[in-house]
Amino acid sequence: MSDEITNPPSAEGAPPAEQPRSRGPRGPRRGAGGGDRGRRDDRRGRDSNEERDSEFVDKLVAINRVAKVVKGGKNFAFAALVVVGDKKGRVGYGHGKAREVPEAIRKATEEAKKSLIRVPLREGRTLHHDGRGRWGAGKIMLRAAPAGTGLIVGGPMRAVLEALGVSDVVGKSQGSSNPYNMVRATFDALKQQTSPRHVANRRGLKVSDIVARRKDGASLGDVASEG
Repeated sequence: MSDEITNPPSAEGAPPAEQPRSRGPRGPRRGAGGGDRGRRDDRRGRDSNEERDSEFVDKLVAINRVAKVVKGGKNFAFAALVVVGDKKGRVGYGHGKAREVPEAIRKATEEAKKSLIRVPLREGRTLHHDGRGRWGAGKIMLRAAPAGTGLIVGGPMRAVLEALGVSDVVGKSQGSSNPYNMVRATFDALKQQTSPRHVANRRGLKVSDIVARRKDGASLGDVASEG
């Protein structure tokens, strides 16, 4: 029995090898336009934040160097006290600490914007009534004043009232001169401020009944325009 020998097909008769498919030019990636859209949204967000920050006025009240004693020496840092307000009845204060002065001021400013309070103002220039504030050993007194008096206060109290937006107030510090205590005492006095409209709503009376009892004779037209 003879063995059959099968010869491999010649190269000429072999079918041509399949060529790999060549891909055409790639189109734009899926979601490629989303990056541009996200960048535009970020720019809009930054613009809105800048507009919001532009309405606030920040004042540096105090800055001092602090030290932390560690093994082998001392670590020095800076502490900043900043007051922020919009000059329309809102004001806040903040405290920041960092190794560099600009960073400490930035931290204090951000904290101050988070702790804003609203104070009712009379005619947009002074307070509705006298007030006293206290924090620790700091004691201050604030009194409303007629138009043209100006701000007769000094130190940290002046920075708070300027950021608040009042222009006719007389103040006096009767305790500690520590700027932190004075600022907190000033805010304690401002939080006690109330407007005739608020008192009238609380007592169930008319605004005219509350204003008629004022010794300085405020007009009803001024009260109607107050918050």
